[in-house]
Amino acid sequence: MKKFKLPHTFVLLFGILALIALATWLVPGGKYETHLVNGKQMIDPDSFHLVASAPQGLAALMMAPIKGFVDAGLIIGFVLIVGGAFAVLQKTEAIDSMIKAIAKAHSTSKFVRAALIPVFITLFSIGGATFGMNEEAIPFILIFVPLALALGYDTIVGVSIPFLGSQVGFGAAFLNPFNVGIAQGIAGLPVFSGMAYRVLVWAIATAVTALFLMWYAARVKRTPEKSPTWALDCDKRREAPDGLGEFHGMTRTHSLVLWIFVATLGTMVCGVIMYDWYIEQIAALFLTMAIVVGLVGRLDSDELVDAFMQGARDLVGTALVIALARGTMILARDAHIIDTMLHALMPLVQSSSPIFAAQKMYLIQSVINFFIHSGTGQAALTMPIMAPLADLVGVTRQTAVLAFQMGEFNTPMLPTSGITVGVLALARVPWITWAKWMVPLQLIYAVMALLLLIPPCLMNWQ
Repeated sequence: MKKFKLPHTFVLLFGILALIALATWLVPGGKYETHLVNGKQMIDPDSFHLVASAPQGLAALMMAPIKGFVDAGLIIGFVLIVGGAFAVLQKTEAIDSMIKAIAKAHSTSKFVRAALIPVFITLFSIGGATFGMNEEAIPFILIFVPLALALGYDTIVGVSIPFLGSQVGFGAAFLNPFNVGIAQGIAGLPVFSGMAYRVLVWAIATAVTALFLMWYAARVKRTPEKSPTWALDCDKRREAPDGLGEFHGMTRTHSLVLWIFVATLGTMVCGVIMYDWYIEQIAALFLTMAIVVGLVGRLDSDELVDAFMQGARDLVGTALVIALARGTMILARDAHIIDTMLHALMPLVQSSSPIFAAQKMYLIQSVINFFIHSGTGQAALTMPIMAPLADLVGVTRQTAVLAFQMGEFNTPMLPTSGITVGVLALARVPWITWAKWMVPLQLIYAVMALLLLIPPCLMNWQ
């Protein structure tokens, strides 16, 4: 495994671009007829016919990224603004302070001791489900690993609370603009529609994760030698016995910042449900939050701007991934081969029941996630195909988006994931040790995802 290394995501996506360009010379052009249903263009599955193709050469290949950037400009701008806003929120240290305050109470309250793991798992899961907490969980490893060790648990527990919490929230998100919002926008659905069932999926996935980790933590606390990181933990306890440092409690400023953040999320929900807000309005809301939070958090103008710029800068790579992914669709669209690709994929997904078709979509997205870990980039790459494919196989587009989301459930297991590798490197846990521990939970996630795709098919979830 040490010798196994996938190329960078940019290299993979540019390779896909090159393959698409080559395919335009080999794949015949094709077209489905569409008709308007409830204000939305739907494919007629029986109307496929061949048309003249338009092969794309080297010039078209090299222009595809900039065309993709222009075509996805609204989404890219949204990602950069939201990333900057959350960097300002983190700069105030309010979230760090809240987590440390809850952890501090562990030593004085039986209730807190019992609720510590489910509360923190839920908090990180909410972060993944609402603002797409992903890479942001990495620094919390430095808090939770020594904290877990000080409380009698092990490194696995310390890693799992922020990492699995945020990842399961990301995979089962209901308000995450980076995967749900963008995937629904590409699929032609109202942004954040279908929230009720997504909240149920999130609650189930979060509860499963918390219960599994509570069971494991209790087992390790009874018999520490059974921990796969037992020898490593003995060294760590000598190095860093206290994960709380000199924390003296949350300030009023931190509390006010957190209430502003909660109010922002509530406003976003109301705006989406009651006033059909889309990307422009949500981006404006988060930009406003960044300014207000910065002022309340007593950041001077330079600190506020620097934090915002750093947050946006951290997501420039994501923006370029979106542009490259959208470029592949532009190449295929200009060559008139998208419908031909849909026609070829349909037998792989089509089934006697929409339930099996949706489950096959989930499995396909899980495989794609092995290579492309950006939720936004994966949405930009796959949803232009999966959304109309869902129409062809009798699966609603909402269900197709959910199948896409849940493909993220396997990210914590993947050695190709930069987040996974980064978290484990920071915690000094070998990947193979982590992977062996993750196998039972990963199987639970897979079964859970397959089962949770059944109700949407039965109720024709729109």
